[in-house]
Order: sequence, then C-alpha cells, then structure tokens
Amino acid sequence: MFKWLLAFFNAKEKDNMKKYLIVGLGNIGEKYENTRHNIGFKILNHYASSNNFTFKTDKLGDIAYHKIKGRTLVFLKPSTYMNLSGKAIKYWMNKEKIPLDNLLVVTDDLNLSFGAIRLKSKGSDGGHNGLKDTQEKLQTTKYNRFRFGISSDFSKGRQVDYVLGNWSEEENDSLKERLKISNQIIESFVLSGLKNTMNDYNGK
Repeated sequence: MFKWLLAFFNAKEKDNMKKYLIVGLGNIGEKYENTRHNIGFKILNHYASSNNFTFKTDKLGDIAYHKIKGRTLVFLKPSTYMNLSGKAIKYWMNKEKIPLDNLLVVTDDLNLSFGAIRLKSKGSDGGHNGLKDTQEKLQTTKYNRFRFGISSDFSKGRQVDYVLGNWSEEENDSLKERLKISNQIIESFVLSGLKNTMNDYNGK
C-alpha cells in the first residue's frame, strides 16, 4: 500500500514538472490593447491565434491551455491590471501546482531597443510595476522573465504617455517578425529549457 501511494505521488510530481505557466503582463481593456506596455498580452494572443486556441475568463485573469510534446502550457493574462500582476501569478501557480522553474513572465522593457529580446532567470524589477508586484508576491527575484524591448524614445517626463501609447505604424510592421520569434521562444523554453533558449535567442 505504501509503495503504491509513493508511486502515485511521484507520478503526480512528474506531471507537475511537465506543466508550465506562461504569463503575459499587460492592462485589461480595449484602450490598452495596442499599447507598448501590453506587449505581454500581444505575444500570448499571437501564440494562441497561431496555434488555434482561445482564452477564457477565469479567476484573476484570462486563461488558456495548450499541449506540445507531452507538456501542458498554461497561459495567463492577468485581469488585475499591471500593478497587481503578482497576485494572479501566485494564484495560478498554486492552483496548477507549477514549480517556480517552469514560470515564464513576458514583459515590456524600456531599457532595451525596440524588438530586442532578453531572457533572464533572475534580476531586479527595473522599475516595472508588474515585475515589482510579482517579486513581492513570490518573495524572490529568481524567476524567469522574457523581456521585450520597447526602447525609451521619449522626452523627459513623458514616460507614462510613451509606454501607454500605441505602437507606431513602423513598429507595427516590425512586430510581425518579432511575434513569430516570440512563439519560437515560448516553445524553446518549454522543450529545451531556459539556458538553451537564452543561448539561442538573447540579442536576436
């Protein structure tokens, strides 16, 4: 009986190791849909449309499930607004029993040039409110993040207007290729791990 129970729990633990939480940071509402700050939502929406699945509204966010090669991907777009993103992330990590190593947070980054990609396994919040709340709720700075550059092409005192502003026509055209690469990054993270994905995609 004991051996059977041990085997059962070991199997459950292995199943959890094959489950991943992919989080896109952003703000809910139509007025934010095409803003620079919402690149996390945009990347997840593009992946979903490319793979023919949709999101449904659930507790603290919109959720979708997708499977690739025996792995389960749980996609989350928090409905808490950016400043409370960590609340939704922690809830869904606990609900789905997803280990910290299998979390990937997709976010915009002012410190990277437009379209630049940087994956990291740890680091500060860099002044980003969504990352700040995630760090506070998870009680660690050691979680995986996929940083997408939006550049800092704004004059002094105009940061809020810039990040909450819509992409330019030129940026929208360039985003098409960047979104395709973002799809590849998500799958590489799940199938090949963070280190290999960093080697293959950082700086591309």
